[in-house]
Amino acid sequence: MQIVSFANQKGGVGKTTSALNCATMLGVLGKRVLLLDLDPQANSTSSLGISKNGVKYTIYEVLSGKAKDISQAIIATKFKNLSIIPSNMALASLEAELSMQGGREAYLKRTLSELEKTDLFDYVIIDCPPSLGMLTINALVASTGLIIPMQCEYFALEGLSQLMATVRQVKRLYNPTLELEGIVLTMYDARLNLTGQVVGEIKKYFADKLYKTAIPRAVRLSEAPSYGMPIQYYDKRSKGCDAYNNLAKEFLKKNRRG
Repeated sequence: MQIVSFANQKGGVGKTTSALNCATMLGVLGKRVLLLDLDPQANSTSSLGISKNGVKYTIYEVLSGKAKDISQAIIATKFKNLSIIPSNMALASLEAELSMQGGREAYLKRTLSELEKTDLFDYVIIDCPPSLGMLTINALVASTGLIIPMQCEYFALEGLSQLMATVRQVKRLYNPTLELEGIVLTMYDARLNLTGQVVGEIKKYFADKLYKTAIPRAVRLSEAPSYGMPIQYYDKRSKGCDAYNNLAKEFLKKNRRG
């Protein structure tokens, strides 16, 4: 079982859209996938048509010990090979609760180790919150890989260097096996000069980590969550669907288990 976090401390970069649609596409391609919503805003949860407040167990109940075990929080969705552990705003209080605990950075890792014994899933995709707080640290400590969705903006480069500093620290202190799977360009518009400049800067330092597939700005991608559907099920002929399909295939090609 491979555990891959989608993380970027900057909000509004298409992180949830990428985590959700990559997870969905991997399911369509025959992989058994668990999407773990680790963001208190719970956008991955609602984007699959699940009520944030209508579920008994979320990742908060699992990590706080209020659920007996992780299996109580897993919901099989109506989409092929895709399950989810939902989230809601209760998760926001967990950062403070974890800060009082010993070994707080490894709570999620210990929780997911239960799943590894079951062979229920090929991939766990974690949608991280837009911060470098304790929830994101837990995700990175638990993960085998990291995917960074980012826009082609000047400030995105600044954020990338901060995130990579955190990744290096997590590798050194807690998880030496954590690897950067890749960087995905989102809301991509090749017509803008700034896009070319940012891509050039990324290639200088991360040439071998930049996914060939870029995710375009697309109205249908923005619409899909309000209908509780990933883009594959909302509009499979859209350019956004094509992009995430290509990204999932590229991800599998890069992965030895793909």
